[in-house]
Amino acid sequence: MRKKPAIVSLLPAATELACALGLEGQMAGISFECNYPPAISHLPRVVTTSLPTHGMTPGQIDAAVSGMMREGKSLYVIDEGLLASLRPDIILTQDLCHVCAPSGNELSQALAALEYKPQVIFMSPHGLNDIQGNLCELAAATGTEILAEKIIAGWLRRIDAVKARTARLARKPRVFAMEWAEPIYCSGHWLAEMIALAGGHDRFARPGEDSIRVSWRDIVEFQPEIIVLAPCGYDSCQAQAQLPLLQKLPGWESLPAVKNNRVYAVDADACFVRPGPRVIDGLEILSEIFTLAAFPDACDTQAKAARPVN
Repeated sequence: MRKKPAIVSLLPAATELACALGLEGQMAGISFECNYPPAISHLPRVVTTSLPTHGMTPGQIDAAVSGMMREGKSLYVIDEGLLASLRPDIILTQDLCHVCAPSGNELSQALAALEYKPQVIFMSPHGLNDIQGNLCELAAATGTEILAEKIIAGWLRRIDAVKARTARLARKPRVFAMEWAEPIYCSGHWLAEMIALAGGHDRFARPGEDSIRVSWRDIVEFQPEIIVLAPCGYDSCQAQAQLPLLQKLPGWESLPAVKNNRVYAVDADACFVRPGPRVIDGLEILSEIFTLAAFPDACDTQAKAARPVN
């Protein structure tokens, strides 16, 4: 009988995709950031961070990350000894964002230290179709193609339902989705795509591209009717904690989103910026937020996961 491949995931989204395919029992190691599903919490952590962020403000974190990137330093540390002892057949990682997971010299060094060459699957999606592609590639490597097809079919049905709801909107509300609050970053990649699919018009969103810093003056000029606080790596409580940073900005109180109590803190880490199975939950949440004013009776489930915070 063929041995099932042992898997080490250096990426939280990849861990979630693997578990969606029923591969929990083949997971040998994970990253310190892998926190879902709970069934993997006991696994050894192959990756740690070289940047302790406890007690740091968003501005301090941004400055520290930027400084380390300028100096060519890695934000992550791979335990090469542990990785070697786990003898993975497959390593899951990414090369999309140096801030999200190991992707550069630290990974190359760790792989070079191994006595054998495991299969390395790079998951670097720019949009929702790419996330489906990541699932299919992992399925092909683990013999779980049939389950992957069923999962994707379910995702597509849910996406079609969101599109049907969006089509009922008389107009698209002006939305600003924020991936960081100090400094302010717009949405990018799949999150920007999700905003459009859910029926929002975000002038600053960058589908398929990196999120970037944007001017607060330009945001005030745009007069967003809905603001979604989705800071990268944060849950909804942590996102809500960033609200005071925005409340002190000039023109905050004049924004339609603030006047109408339509500023939402969401669990970005779970459903928005992590390109795993739960982005479909995030898409449904956005759809309910954006259609809440037009169809209040139809928006009483997912929207509860993103209550107004202002």
